[in-house]
Amino acid sequence: MAKHSYLVSVLALLVAGYTTALSSATTTTFIVGDDQGWTMTGVDYVAWVQGKTFAIGDKLVFNYPSEEHTVTEVGRTDYFACAGGNALSNDRSGSTNITLTAPGTRYFICNIPGHCTAGMRLAVTVATGAGSPPGATTPTGDAAGASVRPVTSSFIVKAIAGAMIKLVLS
Repeated sequence: MAKHSYLVSVLALLVAGYTTALSSATTTTFIVGDDQGWTMTGVDYVAWVQGKTFAIGDKLVFNYPSEEHTVTEVGRTDYFACAGGNALSNDRSGSTNITLTAPGTRYFICNIPGHCTAGMRLAVTVATGAGSPPGATTPTGDAAGASVRPVTSSFIVKAIAGAMIKLVLS
């Protein structure tokens, strides 16, 4: 019986380590605008989000010349009106990092007059995480430099749990 207890403990540690490693491996850092960054010209941010899947824990990095632009988070109405008066947050440091912490849509604009209306606005929808098939992957990034993020699959965890049950019962 002591041997089974030892094996169960080892398998439990393996499951814990696997799930911890998998959860940290599933976050992605997105450089907004890729090589061009957060800018008024050359990037269509509506097109930039197409084909990307944003998940809880992912990070958005806005790179831009400090003081020339802002990353201003606003509500939906202010996003479409290009209005930053009721901003949820505002930064003009030149490197703004945003962690996506909840499902739903987040809205960002540049609050320098004329910049938002020229196209410097970004709406990012964060997925709830449900509905992905086990073992599926989600392409991220642009076609030239796409990265692949594994979607958490419970297959391995279930297999290890099944092995643990067999050990305990045998």
